[in-house]
Amino acid sequence: MRKALPFILSAAVIILDQISKALIVHYVPEGTVAATFFNDFLWICHVRNDAVAFSIGAGLPEIVKYIIFIGLPLVIMVLLSVAVVSDRILGPVSSFQRWCLAGIIGGGTGNLIDRIFRSLRVVDWISTNNYGWFGMERFPTYNIADAAIVVSVILLVLSIIRGGIKNDIKEN
Repeated sequence: MRKALPFILSAAVIILDQISKALIVHYVPEGTVAATFFNDFLWICHVRNDAVAFSIGAGLPEIVKYIIFIGLPLVIMVLLSVAVVSDRILGPVSSFQRWCLAGIIGGGTGNLIDRIFRSLRVVDWISTNNYGWFGMERFPTYNIADAAIVVSVILLVLSIIRGGIKNDIKEN
C-alpha cells in the first residue's frame, strides 16, 4: 500500500493539468496570448502541439503519430506504474524515486489524455522568455504535464547520481 502512495502525485498532476487546459481552451482563443506577466517574461497563451517536445514529429503520417504518440506512451505509462509498486521492472528503487516516477506518470498521462481526446493535439499554454539562449527568443510553449515530467526526470536523475537507490533502499 505504501508503494502506491505516490500515485497521489500522479492524480494531482493529471487533475491540475486537465483543469488548466480546460480553462485555457474555454477562455483563450487558440493562437492568442491572453496575458503577460513580469515584464513580458511569462505569457498565458493557447497553442496546440501535434507532436512531442519542441514539435518533433509534426510532419509524421497520422498512423505513425498514433503509434508513437499514443501507443508507445501507453506502454511506458503502464511499465512506469508497475515500477512504482514493484521492483520487477527497474529493480529496487527508493521511495523518493517512486515519487519521481509518479510525477512522470502524471505528466505523461495528462498529455496522453489530450492526444486521445483532442485529435493528437496537446494544449500548451505557458510561454516564457528565453532571452536569446539557444538561439530562441521564447522557450517552446508548455503545460503543467510537461513541467511535471521535466522536474520529475531531473530529480530522478539527480537522485540516481547521488546514489538514491543505495541510500534509500532500506525504506522499501
